[in-house]
Amino acid sequence: MLAPPVTAGETRLKQARLLALLLPSALLGGALFSQYVGGLYPCEMCYWQRWPHGAAILLAIGGFISPARAKPLVLLAALAILISGAIGVFHAGVEAGWWEGITVCTTNGAASLEDILKVPLVRCDQVQWTFLGLSLAAWNAILSIGGAAAIFFLAAWKSDR
Repeated sequence: MLAPPVTAGETRLKQARLLALLLPSALLGGALFSQYVGGLYPCEMCYWQRWPHGAAILLAIGGFISPARAKPLVLLAALAILISGAIGVFHAGVEAGWWEGITVCTTNGAASLEDILKVPLVRCDQVQWTFLGLSLAAWNAILSIGGAAAIFFLAAWKSDR
């Protein structure tokens, strides 16, 4: 017996689900790679941008595990990605001097005063690295907001024309 045909809406939901998994995985993976291989120490706002990506990855995986709940999980993943992008906009604005940040600096993984003194002090208002004139926070904002919009569009599309 033949399987029922796959509708365009189902195809778009599958595309949205895949994008909701791959985009935050790539962005979070890139952040971790730049930290542990590239030697770029993240500031506190960099960490803030990572948490929503982690949540989006888990939500997207949930959409693969439970196809019956895929649409709401994918939409929640898109919302988490959008939140990371919004934090990226705020962080890029702090870096550009458009507004003041909430925090000045942070240390990474320090458990004692001695550890704190050994770890580089990373300021949220200083750009460590740019590509095409944009900081990593700005790239996260662009890719996250654009990706979230694409996921919302794909997942929420109702027409099967």
